[in-house]
Amino acid sequence: MALDLTDFIADLPKVELHVHHVGSASPQTVARLAERHAGRTSVPADPALLADYFTFTDFPHFIEVYLSVVDLIRDAEDVATLTYDIGAGLAAQSVRYAEVTLSPYSSVERGIPAEAYCEAVEDARRRAARDHGIEMRWCFDIPGPPWERSADVTLELALKHRPEGLISFGLGGPEAGVSRSRFAAHFAAARAAGLHSVPHAGESTGPQNIWEAVRDLGAERIGHGIGAAQDPELMAYLAEHDIALEVCPTSNVCTRSAPSFAEHPLPALVAAGVPVTINSDDPPMFSTTLNREYEVAAGLLGLDEHGVAELARQAVRYSFLDDPGKAAILAEIDTYVAHREP
Repeated sequence: MALDLTDFIADLPKVELHVHHVGSASPQTVARLAERHAGRTSVPADPALLADYFTFTDFPHFIEVYLSVVDLIRDAEDVATLTYDIGAGLAAQSVRYAEVTLSPYSSVERGIPAEAYCEAVEDARRRAARDHGIEMRWCFDIPGPPWERSADVTLELALKHRPEGLISFGLGGPEAGVSRSRFAAHFAAARAAGLHSVPHAGESTGPQNIWEAVRDLGAERIGHGIGAAQDPELMAYLAEHDIALEVCPTSNVCTRSAPSFAEHPLPALVAAGVPVTINSDDPPMFSTTLNREYEVAAGLLGLDEHGVAELARQAVRYSFLDDPGKAAILAEIDTYVAHREP
């Protein structure tokens, strides 16, 4: 990656559409929490050991490690600290707007009251906007088994305790053997309440889960969705219906959802006309950043500065930010690019 493109990406105004709350905890934060809960967690308290701990053998192992970090968030103060730090870290990468995926079920089940959880993330959202100029919004995500309970509780939290920043409803956790159609009623209720539909699908599985997400969950964007590359008909459908994929290249390689960067399906998806956005997923766990993901995508797609800027614009367009907010960031990108012209 040429140094000038790296620098260009670093200062390019951007939005982040697929980043997980707990998965964004920095190594320093994780180590501090692990030390606080020493003896009651498998997570190492030494930041130097976390790189090995965050080396995944496959997608199920990633889920196992991820849940061990989720277990470190024990009270509302932990939630607020983590959330604020996420905003500050994204703002330092020139991110102006972020849609952060939260899994409140995991925290509520561990004893944090729903009201306290929602107050904590909202307090952090407001402080991050004030201190760092970043706007954050929330996606409440069904995190995994026990599926029925986690789905029911997540929906109840979204509808009865809806924080001001909540804009969308999601579905994460293991995909294999878990039909997206199973959650049709939950997504129908969330959509009826005005929430956008953004389920994970086709990350570690094939096209079938993506078809179900679109047809049964009313997906407006797809989390990951790289399995679409296996089905030309599906890629044509996504292109025709303007349904974007939230692609996270390094995550896909680290979880073995893609065998390697060289074999990543991003170029095939773009060649088929599928709308894509570039995102970081769980950046510290994968030793990456959003800026680094733009560098990876630029390499995979052979992009120059103008191509990278168009990726940033595309993420803005497929965000759920209001029209004035989109226009402001798009104008900022245009101004930035113009000032970089020789």
